[in-house]
Amino acid sequence: MKEKTIDYLLRSTWMSITKLYNEEAGKKGSTMATGFALISIDPEEGTPSTSLGPKMGIEATSLSRTLNTMENKGLIVRKPNPEDGRGVLIHLTSFGVEMREFSKQVVIGFDEAVKNAITPDDLKAFNRVTNTILELINSKKIYISDK
Repeated sequence: MKEKTIDYLLRSTWMSITKLYNEEAGKKGSTMATGFALISIDPEEGTPSTSLGPKMGIEATSLSRTLNTMENKGLIVRKPNPEDGRGVLIHLTSFGVEMREFSKQVVIGFDEAVKNAITPDDLKAFNRVTNTILELINSKKIYISDK
């Protein structure tokens, strides 16, 4: 196959972004997964652990491993959810808030660099294309079977 498929372009681009984020996170002894979790946790109210997985798009096992690592590094604390006795809220420590800000700046820096290198029209076209791909996937219109 000489022409690169859409799938290939998306995967290779995302893999490059992941590598870039992991390199930046590594400067602070962290990972992209930890940074993403930090950004996904409400810094004031905390976040129920059960809503983090779907919010981040990762499986419970991976989330559990990430949260355990974050707890061991002093980034988060787990507290009982006062509204649901069975649930747990994930709260950021002061170090977690500091690292959350670092993670946000990494993402914002990437976003700004891309926006500065791409014309507004091309960026609008990119958004339209990626939204269309998401709609096709979410509406199950990619692989329609004859059941």
